Amino acid sequence: MEDTVRVLIAEDHPLFREGMRGRLERVADVAVVGEAASGEEAVELAHKLEPDVILMDIKMPGLDGIEATREILRSSPRGVGVLMLTMFEDDDSVFAAMRAGAKGYLLKDSGGEGVVHAIRAVASGEAVFGPGVAERMIGFFSAPRAAPRRTFPELTEREEEILSLVAQGKSNQLIARQLFVSLKTVRNHVSNILLKLQVADRAQAVIRARDAGMGHDEV
Repeated sequence: MEDTVRVLIAEDHPLFREGMRGRLERVADVAVVGEAASGEEAVELAHKLEPDVILMDIKMPGLDGIEATREILRSSPRGVGVLMLTMFEDDDSVFAAMRAGAKGYLLKDSGGEGVVHAIRAVASGEAVFGPGVAERMIGFFSAPRAAPRRTFPELTEREEEILSLVAQGKSNQLIARQLFVSLKTVRNHVSNILLKLQVADRAQAVIRARDAGMGHDEV
């Protein structure tokens, strides 16, 4: 049957593996072509059997599901979609799976219909996530990001920019031309920088800036 989705089950627990095979064998357009009990075996069978979809557990002896996924997708002779089927829904596991190239992530309690739907979707090139995992990802990407840490929070962004240029050894005249501001404006900013950093002169300001990692790459 041309539209049959060929599935490889990679799972180290025999009972779960047998139960999943039994479920899938009752689905007309899905064919289980092999079973792997370890990550190494999953890699070997993926190349040998060329399945359309691999149901991959994360925690397996030896090579885990994340590394197995990465290896399979790195060297797979044809397109294959990896669907993580696991008990773990922590952020580290979810995003490690995504970085490895998995197209889907389901929990083992998703139910037979949910797994079959996900297999068909992954075989069609779609990305699939279980409800709990999808909510976690939405929360992660919609959460406000903390502002990047400033090197000298007491300075304004413009003052910090000018301090970086001073640390590169640039004169006030060069800084004024680069930033398209007047020489007087640069001088005022430099005076404010010295005051806020509580340093006596320009040389001490440069030392403070370079100690903080500013100015080294641009000189």
